[in-house]
Amino acid sequence: MLNNLLFDPAYLIIGLAVLTLALMILTLVCFSQYRKLYRRYDMFMRGKDAETLEDIILDLMDEAVVRQATDKESRDQLKSLTRQVRASYQKIGIVKYNAFKGMGGNLSFVIALLDDNNSGFILNSVHSREGCYLYMKDVEKGSTDVLLGAEEKEALERALGY
Repeated sequence: MLNNLLFDPAYLIIGLAVLTLALMILTLVCFSQYRKLYRRYDMFMRGKDAETLEDIILDLMDEAVVRQATDKESRDQLKSLTRQVRASYQKIGIVKYNAFKGMGGNLSFVIALLDDNNSGFILNSVHSREGCYLYMKDVEKGSTDVLLGAEEKEALERALGY
């Protein structure tokens, strides 16, 4: 039967030998990869059975739910704190001055306290020999309805950051 072929049968035998050798090498590579994978699996499963592995997965899922609830709680607290910070007085301008020239020193002062919306108040303390007088003026969005003195304007500008 081999005599009826159009080519030399030795070429067929050599081709089959090369193919067998290539398949043998491929089999050895696959076997070595299988051994590596089996070692990894063995290390992963060592000391565990299917029930304990299932318990670990369920515990991890429960922990994820708890962390999500904690995350939501933290976000709500952060929103609340942000609202509180915006509503608090965070911009301050202070000016000390001598209300009555020649009467004692810079004992009078003006304090401007503003929140995030530039709303708040101006507190003016005027010190004299007869006593100390305290005046308060409301500030809405960086301006007032009443006329401000020079020191009050300066304290408001300092609080606004001008």
